[in-house]
Amino acid sequence: MSFAITLHVLSAVIWVGGMFFAYMALRPAAASLLDPPQRLPLWSKTFARFFPWVWTAVILLPATGYWMVLNVFDGFANLKLYIDVMQVTGIGMILIYLHVFFAPYRRMNAAIAAGDFPAAGKQLAVMRKLIGINLVLGLITIVVATGGAYWE
Repeated sequence: MSFAITLHVLSAVIWVGGMFFAYMALRPAAASLLDPPQRLPLWSKTFARFFPWVWTAVILLPATGYWMVLNVFDGFANLKLYIDVMQVTGIGMILIYLHVFFAPYRRMNAAIAAGDFPAAGKQLAVMRKLIGINLVLGLITIVVATGGAYWE
């Protein structure tokens, strides 16, 4: 149990913390200091370094979560509401991430490679909105995870 919960929490911290940093610190700093020809490759390289960590989280969070459901909580029938909420928000986050990775992120990189910075900027704007939604979902999930056991 302790190994699973440790991997689960570390995965959530890395994913949500990375989104918080990117959205609340890097984005405003990059926008105020860099023009699109410099800013867009910065984002591309940043995501290229961050997304492997997100892929790890996308694998470990459900794997460790469902391991705990089956081995600690004795299956799905015995789950409390807060765990169901974590499942819903977590699955939503994963689906949003998959869309970000396979659609606007790839289109942004292709546009950067072609030197089409307006098109790349449009894709980055789509990513920013989706990552903002995921950040809110991640923060809700953390609140639910830490406080949910005390609701009942």
